[in-house]
Amino acid sequence: MVLIIMGVSGAGKTTVGRVLARRLDWKFFDADDLHSRENKEKIQNGVPLTDEDRIPWLEALRNLINGLDTPAVIACSALKKSYRDILAGSGRDVRLVYLGGDKELIRGRLERRKGHFAGAGILESQLGDLEEPEDALWEDIEPDPETIADDIVRKLKLRAVRED
Repeated sequence: MVLIIMGVSGAGKTTVGRVLARRLDWKFFDADDLHSRENKEKIQNGVPLTDEDRIPWLEALRNLINGLDTPAVIACSALKKSYRDILAGSGRDVRLVYLGGDKELIRGRLERRKGHFAGAGILESQLGDLEEPEDALWEDIEPDPETIADDIVRKLKLRAVRED
């Protein structure tokens, strides 16, 4: 099984994903690591990525998923249904967890973020691109990451091997 923790920048995908992967003793991957240098520069400058910019990135993610030999958690924006379809086309058991919440809470997180290429300047375009999923487990971003991870484990009936 592959769990994709999705949502806009600042929703907490990486933080929740790491906590969840640690609890489950699964591998963790951050899709941001697979972005090209050019994509990262665009995002850093507040320039929205186009579908054309994202296709090679999504294909690299699909290849990553195809190559997995163990369960994994992947933090990935997966903003549009067409993007999620590419990732689901891996043939693996891919499940989505959507982290959603208050826009101003997300903006505040992005404004306080240090050392990441995606800042508050990208939020509006991400919200504009977002097609909220109908086939995902929805999680509110308000609680702390540990509580969100516990909720995901419980709702998906997964077996946690660690308690933090």
